[in-house]
Amino acid sequence: MHEVSLVHALFDQADAAVAAYPRAAVRQVRVRIGALAGVEPELFRSAFDGSRRERGYPAAELALVFSPASYRCAECGGAMPGPGPSRCPACAGPARLEAGGEIILERIELEVSDV
Repeated sequence: MHEVSLVHALFDQADAAVAAYPRAAVRQVRVRIGALAGVEPELFRSAFDGSRRERGYPAAELALVFSPASYRCAECGGAMPGPGPSRCPACAGPARLEAGGEIILERIELEVSDV
């Protein structure tokens, strides 16, 4: 299950992002997952829940946002919805994946106590 390694990489990114706020508590981690990213959302959530305490995020909630696959023609720039056309219907140029293959740490919400 590669979702566990993805979650650990997510926590590595979060560690770096919150390092400047050592007294802050992470309340929410928002992740965008593309339809073609090869991630099973329930396994990702389960890996997050199973790892958050040991990684120092016991109160953090996971918010998942899903993005559909979309393509753009490499020749004319025309937008094409998924799933996966290989050629542009307008000019027969090759389709290029524009969105839907990503896993992005979008947002970390912190609770910062008074200094």
